[in-house]
Amino acid sequence: MNETIPGTLWEPDFLLNGTVPGTLWEPDGGDGPLILVAHGGGQHRGSPAVVGRARMLVAAGFRVAALDAPGSESPMQGPAEGLAERLNRINAEVAARAVPEWKAALDLLAPDGPAGFWGVSMGAVIGLEVLAAEPRITAGVLGLTGARPDLARRITVPIEFALQWDDELVSRESALALFDAFASAEKSLHANPGRHTELPRHEADSAVRFFQRHLRPA
Repeated sequence: MNETIPGTLWEPDFLLNGTVPGTLWEPDGGDGPLILVAHGGGQHRGSPAVVGRARMLVAAGFRVAALDAPGSESPMQGPAEGLAERLNRINAEVAARAVPEWKAALDLLAPDGPAGFWGVSMGAVIGLEVLAAEPRITAGVLGLTGARPDLARRITVPIEFALQWDDELVSRESALALFDAFASAEKSLHANPGRHTELPRHEADSAVRFFQRHLRPA
């Protein structure tokens, strides 16, 4: 967690409520709309995927905050049979515990909003919980999950949603049903061939453009 992204201010790691590790990246000048980035299962806030997203968003004029998700068991532990069910259970448990932490991050970093949320896989399940509970989040990029259509029905902000057509952990039917459940007047579905971890790089570029449209950095 000591890498500096060129053209940014690297903030020291911070603790929310004295216990939750977080990191903030900012453009030069320390200004710009806030994007919350939630990592996937088995990762952390310093994982290459998170730092890569932060790098792109900061270059586009955003501030980026990431938190370490509450600890959980690994879904890969145990037999291959039932892996998807274990993944859904663990992700749901982590997401429920994470909501107050993300709300505290907003209180600290963007108390008046607006802000965006970006997360796939476990990060998307956290995002569903946060978007359903937090009106300061006004745009979300989610994907690689078919969980919690009940929460999606409460979400009305613009959504960009990605799914992998050959995802071995998330059924195509559940992901499509989740997308259909969003109550957003503006939502777009990005479907690509490949397995769960093969989300194309161009989806990250698309997500940056999505946030630029909806949060309008200077």
